[in-house]
Amino acid sequence: MLERLGHYLQDYGLILRGGFHPADDDPLATEAGTLVLIGNAGSAIWPPFEEQHTPHKDALDIWTKQVLDKAAALFGATAFYPSDGPPYHPFQQWAQQAEGLSPSPLFILMHPEYGLWHAYRGALAFREKLDLPERKAAPSPCDSCVDRPCLTGCPVDAFSSDGYDVAACAAHLRTAAGADCMNHGCAARRACPIGRDYHYTPGHAAFHMKAFVRARGD
Repeated sequence: MLERLGHYLQDYGLILRGGFHPADDDPLATEAGTLVLIGNAGSAIWPPFEEQHTPHKDALDIWTKQVLDKAAALFGATAFYPSDGPPYHPFQQWAQQAEGLSPSPLFILMHPEYGLWHAYRGALAFREKLDLPERKAAPSPCDSCVDRPCLTGCPVDAFSSDGYDVAACAAHLRTAAGADCMNHGCAARRACPIGRDYHYTPGHAAFHMKAFVRARGD
């Protein structure tokens, strides 16, 4: 089943992002024997989305739900989304159960191959316990990164050991000096050497940056 689901998702630039069997004490266990996460790596998602979506401030969420609701109906599953809520589903926790990920200094989960250039778009819950590929454990690339260029790559030093200064980041993006980040994606994120082959294309990156600024009230 998962192989067929993977082939279905390919047409939309989406991929299977691992899965897990909820423990008996997990509230999810009442609904699912298996939870499979679905998302993207790099910009494979961008051409299908750009071609098929309709203009709306929540266009990506709407398009994703159209794709995955159809997948849920075809494969006998229940779909969950990061945008559902409040209360929101714990996708960050689910992701770390499904794949070998680790926190990064930018507060984005680090993937050993994709780096910071990946996302989770939804999850499909199956009643039965499906056979899943073995979860591959890998050391975090951040642990062996001495220079930490991500922490010095931000033009306004929005990232530090104290956290992420969201207001400073958003204010910078509204200025002419912020055009590079707006058009090509976060400079700190781009400074990371892991997953360079998966950097978002300019159109894809700009879409997310505009959505971020809009969410901050602009």
